Amino acid sequence: MRALAKLPYLTIVGIDRNNADLNDALTSLKNMPDALSDNYLVTRADINKLPFDSTSFDCVICSEVLEHIPDHETALQELVRVLKPQGDLVVSVPRYFSERICWLISPAYYNEDSGHIRIYKKKKLQKMLTKQGIKCWKINYKHALHVPYWWLKCLIGLKNEKHWLVKYYKKFLEWDIMKKPQSVRILEELLNPIMGKSIVFYLKKG
Repeated sequence: MRALAKLPYLTIVGIDRNNADLNDALTSLKNMPDALSDNYLVTRADINKLPFDSTSFDCVICSEVLEHIPDHETALQELVRVLKPQGDLVVSVPRYFSERICWLISPAYYNEDSGHIRIYKKKKLQKMLTKQGIKCWKINYKHALHVPYWWLKCLIGLKNEKHWLVKYYKKFLEWDIMKKPQSVRILEELLNPIMGKSIVFYLKKG
């Protein structure tokens, strides 16, 4: 959303059920010197009952959400409902391999309050998505460099932010996000098909 908030020809809406996360998002956007305050809205809403009219949006992005939602099929129905015909839906969830390792290493990881309640297999999720009347035209993998960070946290302790390995790897990830050095970007693109943390589905509503 931060990147999109810079584009004057877009109107962006972000939702979450958690007030603290909403406040963090608003603070982050307000602190962006090049964010356009009149083209974004951040509001509290339930993905299973979205407060928007049908066919309201040209594009809907659901990033790392469905793995938290008990009734994920209703959530998908809502996402498709508010999408315009020929609109784009982008859905990302944790990839099966990297997520399974986290679950094996740390029971605390999957017992976390409001944490991940399921791990998706690619074909099963693709079938569930296309069952909503949308066509998948591309699948991609992202965030390979985030995988070691979460494996470290599972090994050392999810709440242990002071361990030097976790602390310095987090600083590396933050540096990469902000600076986007070309060498690191190339490395991650090479690693994404092998160990990308997220799988991303690009879909089109008929």
